[in-house]
Amino acid sequence: MEAYKRWVRRNRDYVRQLSSLASGMTWLLPERFATSEIGPEAVSSILGMVTTVNEHIIETTPTSGVHTSSAETSFLPLSLCLTLLRDLETLIEVVAEQLYGEDKKWNLIALTEAAKVCVRLAVFRTTGYKLLLQGGETENLEHLDDLSPPGNMGHLRKPIQNQGLGVSHPQGLNSWNLEGRAMSALSRFGQNARMVSEPTWLRRVQQQQAILEPPAKIIRNPSLSTFLSEKGIRGGLFVTGETMFVLRPLIYVLLVRKYGTRSWFPWFISLAVDLIGNSMLSATTMSQDSRKDQHFQFSKSEKDEVKRRKLLWVLYLMRDPFFSKYTRRRLESTQKTVEPVPVVGFFAEKLIELLIGAQTRYTYMSGS
Repeated sequence: MEAYKRWVRRNRDYVRQLSSLASGMTWLLPERFATSEIGPEAVSSILGMVTTVNEHIIETTPTSGVHTSSAETSFLPLSLCLTLLRDLETLIEVVAEQLYGEDKKWNLIALTEAAKVCVRLAVFRTTGYKLLLQGGETENLEHLDDLSPPGNMGHLRKPIQNQGLGVSHPQGLNSWNLEGRAMSALSRFGQNARMVSEPTWLRRVQQQQAILEPPAKIIRNPSLSTFLSEKGIRGGLFVTGETMFVLRPLIYVLLVRKYGTRSWFPWFISLAVDLIGNSMLSATTMSQDSRKDQHFQFSKSEKDEVKRRKLLWVLYLMRDPFFSKYTRRRLESTQKTVEPVPVVGFFAEKLIELLIGAQTRYTYMSGS
């Protein structure tokens, strides 16, 4: 596997061009594949998974002098597993429908969504309970300390290095009192004595090694109890809202499996879970006066993720039974209106056919 990684990284441009060419060739599949959706979907899924793995290898190319984390060096991190599941889920749905029928296909879809829930919850835990970007497929690089207010340091204050004397002392300690001057003098004496005893070449090698290999910063993610105790009520709202976002697709699939796609109950429950979960996330960023409850400060990427989730609500217009009763009728009436226009009518017809065809697949309209 390491040999394959080295080959991909050395030939990154060639690999990307080959992936683009292979994706374009899927449009030229033989006619015998047209009678079944399994063939084209299998080819597309395999190409998508190979492209995803290759892009991950290229993006995680180690840089000289920079230590990579264990998540970056592992061949299948959790975020990559989620992307591979997304590439594979459409094929799973098509195979399940061909083998078990329209009704029983929801069993395999539910198993797929359950696997995605487990992986996303694992990502949520291992990242220190930070907002899941792109459903967990993109790593959230924001540090937890950046999200904490300045007044919430408490016993977690880190020592400050005195640049002039080389003495570490806690924040708030007056370094100019008698004890501070004594400790500084002792430290300075010990440092000078060590420099005199060490040969010049050894000090030079140590300096070069310190420049080329900076000490790795160890970031320990908090446990759930620690996170909730530090963030208070708003931390609980954040964890609950993010958990609802993770569980929402599985809840929807299980309800559709029981009540069917024509029932309004799964549609309304899924929408309610989305709205309540988003409201909880919004509540965590609202300013408040209580000193115990620490509010969150989302980064730019996290704010963009919240906006992206709101945009996904448009997909409810494409889900049954809303689609069958309202959206499809509107699309068909629009098609009849623009049909006499030569160019516009042609493209509008193709677009509407594409939307109607995509609507028949849960994985195209799941928004997960």
